[in-house]
Amino acid sequence: MKKLSGSGTSKVAGRRELYRSPVYEIKSIPVEKVRANEYNPNTVAPPEMALLYDSIKEDGYTMPIVVYYHKKDDMYEIVDGFHRYSVMLKYKDIYEREHGRLPCAVIEKPIGERMASTIRHNRARGSHNVDLMSNIVAELTEMGKSDHWISQHLGMSADEILRLKQITGLAALFRDREFSKSWEV
Repeated sequence: MKKLSGSGTSKVAGRRELYRSPVYEIKSIPVEKVRANEYNPNTVAPPEMALLYDSIKEDGYTMPIVVYYHKKDDMYEIVDGFHRYSVMLKYKDIYEREHGRLPCAVIEKPIGERMASTIRHNRARGSHNVDLMSNIVAELTEMGKSDHWISQHLGMSADEILRLKQITGLAALFRDREFSKSWEV
C-alpha cells in the first residue's frame, strides 16, 4: 500500500496500513522502455559524468531511477536519474553487464507533482540549470499552480520564484500580482 503524503498511514477498507516507500518495490525495467522527461533542468559536467560511469562500473547501480509509468504507450518516464540512465545508453560494458535493465522505483503522481519531485531531487544534490528552472516555474504557473504551491513543493523562496519568472519574461506569469504605481506626477 502506498500513500503519497500525510501521517504515514492510510485507510483501506476500514483498516489502517503503513506507508510503503517506492524504493521497497524496485522493478527491473528494460532500458528501451525508459525515456527522459522534457523538463529536467539538471546538467552534469563531463568530469562528473566520467565519475558517475566509474561509480556505476565499480559499484553497480546503487540508486534506482525514479520513473512514472505511462499506460497509454507502455513507457516509463524518468522523474529522477536521467544521468544514471544515460550511462547505460552510452557505455556498452554497463549495458551488457546489466543485461540492458535499469533498477526503477515507480511513482504515481500527476505531471505537476512529478516536475516538483524532479526539482526536489536535483536541488537536494545542489545542481540545476537556471534557464530550465525558469521554464518549469512558467509551466507550473500556466498549469494554475500558485507561487505558494511552487514555493512549498520546490523549496523556493518567493524572491527566487519572482527572479525565475522574470527570466522567462512572460507577462502572464504575473497576472495575479498587484503592482504599486512607482511614479506619481
